[in-house]
Amino acid sequence: MEVVSRSRVDLPEYVPPDFEVYVGGVRQHPGVDYEVVGRSVVFPRSIAQEGKLGFWRWAFMWLGIAGSYRKHETVDLVYVAAGKRAVETGLVPRPYD
Repeated sequence: MEVVSRSRVDLPEYVPPDFEVYVGGVRQHPGVDYEVVGRSVVFPRSIAQEGKLGFWRWAFMWLGIAGSYRKHETVDLVYVAAGKRAVETGLVPRPYD
């Protein structure tokens, strides 16, 4: 049996109910790619975050031996506030309990 890991992003209080969601710069569609539960956007999959880099990884990157090639997805919201388009970027996804 496969366990599906879901992610959520909490909406800032100033974001209105009508907004667009982007993951890694790709527009997501409500009901297909995400759903809104209360003041959270819930994704039916895990949103990948690279996490902190350790000393050795930083050292290898600094020396040019290796890079950081882990998957890292960003979550952005686009909404209209005071008649202007606004963007909330770099929202941190968390596991959905």
